[in-house]
Amino acid sequence: MAQLWDGASGLAWIVLRALLRFVFMFFNNCVAIPSYCLYLLALQPLRVWDSATFWYLEGVMFKWMLAMVSSWGWIAGYTVTEWGDDVRPFSEEEAMVIVNHQSTGDVCTLMMCLQDKGTVVRKMMWLMDHVFKYTNFGLVSLIHGDFFIRQGKAHRDKQLIYLKEHLDRYYYSRDRKWIVLFPEGGFLRKRRETSQLFAKKNSLPHLSHVTLPRMGATHVILKTLGGRQENGSVVGDTGNNNQTGIITSKSLQWVIDVTIAYPKARPMDIQTWIFGYRPPTVTHVHYRMYPIKEVPVDTTALTDWLYQRFVEKEHLLEQFYNTGTFPPTPGQTEAVSRQMTLDPVWLCAVQSMAFASGYMWFSALQYLYCCVF
Repeated sequence: MAQLWDGASGLAWIVLRALLRFVFMFFNNCVAIPSYCLYLLALQPLRVWDSATFWYLEGVMFKWMLAMVSSWGWIAGYTVTEWGDDVRPFSEEEAMVIVNHQSTGDVCTLMMCLQDKGTVVRKMMWLMDHVFKYTNFGLVSLIHGDFFIRQGKAHRDKQLIYLKEHLDRYYYSRDRKWIVLFPEGGFLRKRRETSQLFAKKNSLPHLSHVTLPRMGATHVILKTLGGRQENGSVVGDTGNNNQTGIITSKSLQWVIDVTIAYPKARPMDIQTWIFGYRPPTVTHVHYRMYPIKEVPVDTTALTDWLYQRFVEKEHLLEQFYNTGTFPPTPGQTEAVSRQMTLDPVWLCAVQSMAFASGYMWFSALQYLYCCVF
């Protein structure tokens, strides 16, 4: 009887905690997202007068928004351990970031682990599935200038044209540095069987922990942002002149290959981040950097190069799931991990700012309503 009571008490606490977290996050969204929009609406004259300062301020607020999402996982004990190359010294250099995609929690994980990477979060552009446009965070991403891409053969060609136009119009004009995409084009559980059938049909490697990547978006990004091309490869340079006539200071300098691994191959999803019903969990993130000059831009060569990256991801994940560690990077004798940390004082300050802003805007709009009506 005592054991049954303990089990019921434990379940009741999990449900109560999940309910409290949901209520907090509901109000967190209700104050933060409208405040973000209203601040930017109030700053529209600055956008006309000094566009660079406007997008700087927007980037700061965007980073705060992502910090709030990070705090939801942080307070539940969901943390990140990093492996491989240290990308922090390169946070001010232009880079394309390719990531394996297992679940909706991948985006939350990246939001957390990039928080301590200098100005990356406020200067990054995301490529994500169009369904994210209709989530609570979709409006923020839309204003920030992220690109929502439709999957499927029926939309593919048009979407790549739209992507190039989007990059030409927004990437350099808003001083973006990193662009993040998931080349697999969908979640692992949804694409694995199709990918394996395609691999078997075309004598390609059989993959279980990742799927074969799709080329379209990667190729467009390299062609649009990669600068000069020599001998079939991209060569980073200075003084690019894109189709909008804006002179850019630099083109892409790096491709950063990010591999996300979850303990026991159990991905975190957005529901876990919201309700916090899973015990404290450490997600492992591995980085591998490639100079842009090593990346081919020819379609066939780029396909082979990107396939090889995902074969490497397969080996990385297989070793991690078997041993709990990633293999050492080239030049290392043993793998070294780094615990990613967030400052709880800073997270509290960001949350306090969100609720204070929400109260301020509510009071201001209430006063305006009373004055008008």
